[in-house]
Amino acid sequence: MENTDVVAAGAAVRMAGVHKHYGDVPAVAGVDLTIAPGEVVALLGPNGAGKSTAVDLILGLGDPDHGTVSIFGRKPGEAVRDGLIGAMLQNGTLLDDLTVRETVGLVGRLHRRPLPLGEALRQAGIEDLAGRRANKLSGGQKQRVRFAIALVSDPDLLVLDEPTAAMDVGSRREFWQSMYTFTETGRTVLFATHYLEEAEEFADRVVLMRAGRVVADGSVAQVRALAGGRTIRAVLPGATAQFLAALPAVTAHDLRGDRISLSSTDSDATLRALLTAAPAAREVEVGAVGLEGAFLSLTTDEPEGALR
Repeated sequence: MENTDVVAAGAAVRMAGVHKHYGDVPAVAGVDLTIAPGEVVALLGPNGAGKSTAVDLILGLGDPDHGTVSIFGRKPGEAVRDGLIGAMLQNGTLLDDLTVRETVGLVGRLHRRPLPLGEALRQAGIEDLAGRRANKLSGGQKQRVRFAIALVSDPDLLVLDEPTAAMDVGSRREFWQSMYTFTETGRTVLFATHYLEEAEEFADRVVLMRAGRVVADGSVAQVRALAGGRTIRAVLPGATAQFLAALPAVTAHDLRGDRISLSSTDSDATLRALLTAAPAAREVEVGAVGLEGAFLSLTTDEPEGALR
C-alpha cells in the first residue's frame, strides 16, 4: 500500500483532493496530481479548464478551498521563499526604464543563493540584450527576459505559463534548446501551452484538464491512445464544416482551405462515406490520432476514463 506521506515528501509537486471556487464557479474540482523530480510535464486544456488556477495554487498565489498542495514536501509559499520554484508567467510585467541586466539582477538579489547574473543571462540566451531597456524589447525578447528571471533563483522546479507566446519559430526552437540544458541537470518543469506540438515534442508526460478536472494523465502515446480512433487527411475542394461534421464516426474536424483533417472512431466507415459523397477527394492519408486530435476528443466529450 502506498505511503502517501512518503510520496508527498518526495514529489516535486503534490496536489491531493484540491478544490478551488470563485463564487459559485468551480475553477478546480477535485484534482489529484503528483509530479516526480526530473519530470517535464505539459499542462493542457481549453480556456476555462482550470490550468491557470492550478498553476496559481502551485505557486502559492492562492489557497485551495479543500485539499492540499505541496512542493518538495513544503507549502508553496515556503518553497517560493526558499528559491525552489522559478516561475515564468505570461502576464509578468517588466519595468520599462530598467535594462535587462538591472531587471534580472534585481530579482536575483531577492534570493538567498541566486545564479551568477551572467550565467542566468547566458542560459536564457539574452547576453546580447543585457544593456537594453525593457521598453525597447520585442514581445519574444520580453519572454526570454521573463525566462531569465525564472532561472535566476536556480530553482529545482520551473513553472512556465505559455512560455513561447510572441516568439517566432527560430526563437521558440532556441528556447527549448535552453530548456534541454536546464532539464539535463535533473530539474523539474511544468509548462502550460497552447502549442500542442511543443507538448508532443518536449514533454515526458501530458496532463489534460477539462472543467476543473484531470481527464487524461500519461505519456503522449498514452493520451493519444486514450482518445482512440484515427486521423484522415485529404484535399477536398469546396468542403464545408457542415459536410465534414455529418460524416459517420467523426469526432472532430478541421478545414483549412481545401485541406481537411478528420478524427474518426471508425476510419473505414468515415472513408467510405467520404469517397462516396466526394469522389473528387485526393491525397488521402489515414494515420494515428495525434495529440491535437486527442486534445479535441477528450475536451469536447466527457471521457469514459482517464490514465492516472
